[in-house]
Amino acid sequence: MKKNMGGADRIIRIIIAIVVGVLYYTETISGTLGTVLLVLAGVFLLTSFINFCPLYTVLGINTGEK
Repeated sequence: MKKNMGGADRIIRIIIAIVVGVLYYTETISGTLGTVLLVLAGVFLLTSFINFCPLYTVLGINTGEK
């Protein structure tokens, strides 16, 4: 896996994941929507930690250093 995410992308994804987690924990979002957003937040965290986004590869995007 070649890294294709830059630092700004990683920070934004981590912040979004934290916000979704807090909203889910405080029951601001719940039900099916809450579950879907929580799974998406988990994917954001995972992709942030490994610096690789499969969707970026499909779309031909590389925000990391070249």
